[in-house]
Amino acid sequence: MKNHVKVARVKVDLTQQQLADAVGITRQTVSLIEKGKYNPSLKLCLQICYAVNATLDEIFWVDQEDFE
Repeated sequence: MKNHVKVARVKVDLTQQQLADAVGITRQTVSLIEKGKYNPSLKLCLQICYAVNATLDEIFWVDQEDFE
């Protein structure tokens, strides 16, 4: 799944570790999410959005190609 987690994280001047600590996951999981190699739960998506002061639409979205 495509996302803008890294862009949003950098915009609010957070490291991967700081974001991980804020939402209760590991830095490695943040890295995987940013690379699109891990699909977070809706709850985790909302926590990330709250931590970077953004909406779900700004950070996460679903393209038609994600279903192909």
